[in-house]
Amino acid sequence: MDKTTAPRALIIAPAWIGDAIMAQPLFARLKAQQPAHLPELTLDALAPPWVGAVLTRMPEISRVIAAPFAHGELALKKRWTLGRELARQGYQRAYLLPNSLKSALVPFFAGIPQRVGFTGEGRYGLVNVRHSLDKIALPLMVERFAQLAEKTPGATLARPVSPPRLISTPEQQAAALKRLGLETGSRPVVFCPGAEYGSAKRWPVEHFATLAQALAARGFSIWLMGSGKDKAVGAAIVAAAALPPAACRNLCGVTRLDEAIDLIAQAALVVCNDSGLMHVAAALARPLVALFGSSSPEFTPPLSTKAEVLSLRLACSPCFERICPLGHLDCLVRLTPDRVLESCLSRLNFG
Repeated sequence: MDKTTAPRALIIAPAWIGDAIMAQPLFARLKAQQPAHLPELTLDALAPPWVGAVLTRMPEISRVIAAPFAHGELALKKRWTLGRELARQGYQRAYLLPNSLKSALVPFFAGIPQRVGFTGEGRYGLVNVRHSLDKIALPLMVERFAQLAEKTPGATLARPVSPPRLISTPEQQAAALKRLGLETGSRPVVFCPGAEYGSAKRWPVEHFATLAQALAARGFSIWLMGSGKDKAVGAAIVAAAALPPAACRNLCGVTRLDEAIDLIAQAALVVCNDSGLMHVAAALARPLVALFGSSSPEFTPPLSTKAEVLSLRLACSPCFERICPLGHLDCLVRLTPDRVLESCLSRLNFG
């Protein structure tokens, strides 16, 4: 490559919001590696549409290309067609963040010379700069992604790995408030009661409702946020809390993901399950109380000094199941609203 040619790389992004956020430190490392006297590295990302919004809030990403594939779909002809279209972009490298075979197909079809990733699902030939995953040496997902910035596979990861960061400007925040008819300058407590993975990661509706009542009694308003799939859970919390509409609003399924980012950026505190929005709150450096049940904070914790993780660490958890296999969900049921309220008030500096 000529020294005056601007280098270009393609990111094959994960299919989960939280995982995509965990990749931001990798992008920052890749940009920082480019010598100052050479043209800046351009990073484009191929991502599912539901993940694209978080990537647009990373200053390292120049362009997000919407992947035209359904979740889990092989769509071999679509991948071939897209690969040939991307071949015209002149990418020198591709970074494959998912470990699946199908995620390696588009860069291969595009003829990108260096295709960097973990070996994954038998991807020999598709991935030609192959890293081997040492789960003990790299216990955190953010570390595993950052490892791909090491130019020599097997090289020791340079630590520390910076925490993920997202951007939300005052103008973006004001626009979100205006569209949704929310009060300008409000500093609500945001609840994120959903978890895409399954019910074994969701703190009970009754607990969220009790916590909402306790915080409302101390003068805080509550905004419930999540996807359309969380709308019913949000409605159940509102009904159980029995608070005035202005004190507890169900915004689940109402906001786009970019708007959710901008509303969370204005929160006085965020209380959430282990979910994509938990990582959004951490990357925006908001005070955060994260509730873990069936999953493990040892792998995908909220990476922020303003976050507190609450986990009972029972003998049966983490089980990593979508639905409690024992039928009692003790890992979250026994995490009481009083215990969570205590953490909330500490994060809010509320005496």
